[in-house]
Amino acid sequence: MDKLIDPEVIQNFKKLLEVDPAAAAETIKNYVEKKNNIPLNIGVTGESGSGKSSFVNAFRGINKNSPGAAPTGCVETTMDIKPYPHPNYPNVILWDLPGIGTTNHPAEKYLKLVVFEEFDFFIIISDTRFRENDVKLAKEIQKMGKKFYFVRSKIDNDLLAEERGQRDFDPESILSKIRQNCIQGLQKQGFQSPRVFLLSNFELHLYDFSLLHETLDIELPDHKKHVLLLAMPNINQEIINKKKEAFQADIKWHAAASAAAAAVPIPGLSVAVDLSLMVVVVSQYVGGFGLDESSLRRLAASTGVPFNDLTAVLTSVLAKSNITKDLLIKLLTQCVSASALMAAEEGSRFIPLFGIPVAMALSFTVTYKALNFFLGTLADEAQRVFIRGLRLNTTV
Repeated sequence: MDKLIDPEVIQNFKKLLEVDPAAAAETIKNYVEKKNNIPLNIGVTGESGSGKSSFVNAFRGINKNSPGAAPTGCVETTMDIKPYPHPNYPNVILWDLPGIGTTNHPAEKYLKLVVFEEFDFFIIISDTRFRENDVKLAKEIQKMGKKFYFVRSKIDNDLLAEERGQRDFDPESILSKIRQNCIQGLQKQGFQSPRVFLLSNFELHLYDFSLLHETLDIELPDHKKHVLLLAMPNINQEIINKKKEAFQADIKWHAAASAAAAAVPIPGLSVAVDLSLMVVVVSQYVGGFGLDESSLRRLAASTGVPFNDLTAVLTSVLAKSNITKDLLIKLLTQCVSASALMAAEEGSRFIPLFGIPVAMALSFTVTYKALNFFLGTLADEAQRVFIRGLRLNTTV
């Protein structure tokens, strides 16, 4: 059973199914929508120039020159607390906080400026070692019972500088030294077991960004980690697989809503509901995997891979067209079993006594199988785009 499902929702669904099937279907629909739109507020902070704004842009898959990007630069660019919603999941907001310790925001004033209770967790960023102000801020966050994570940014610059100065360059050794240096510095300032994640804002698939997500996946509440996953950039195939699993967990509830609609004794209603539901859900898959045109153009801008090269690896019409009822009907009719089940569902409702239960079972089966097929197809497409985005071969 889905551990995110509230038992009261299930009980309410069962009761409504007996007296008002249409209301039961609406209950499940509203539940899934609410679960996917839970607010998540991430505070990104640190000293001025540490790479906060670049991190905000990178997480959202936005190039610094794109509309809606957080301004970046070598001088203090964040003067106020600014929200930056995720382009596909506006309920996930990264808050670019002013640099602590500057003349505009001295540490004492900063602690009063930031309302810690409003954030789910904090990312504390430094491009060198973590200084006194970073530690002071972390301790205040700790007092509030909030989670925080130290991120050492601009690792790519450090490795490039080391490579130029060494004949026998060993990147793993350099990364280990940087990590230990940060940890030891934080321990000297009172943190017993600090965790430090090494990142490059321009290459999130490298270094510790995956480890950061794994840590958040363990420590965040279930409902928060779910929306975080949906908003995560596709930095590796594991993220794509986890998104697929998360979408897959909801399919049984979409199918249950479809079955409830089939219990309403109105000819043609169930098929119409099924198709409308599938259009919404499949469109969510497209956006979640970053296969919509806007997401692909942002990916092209951030990776330098031409937009046409990214779209060239797409093989399914699902990732190349707007999701409409006509498109889904066309795809379903190509699948003999699905189209046959839909026809059988409509015919079965006129069978005395047993017609409605049979129609409900068939409706559940059609929706369940169709959404699994569409989801698997789009997950494969996401992997192709991910591989092409890294300029590798396009074999999944």
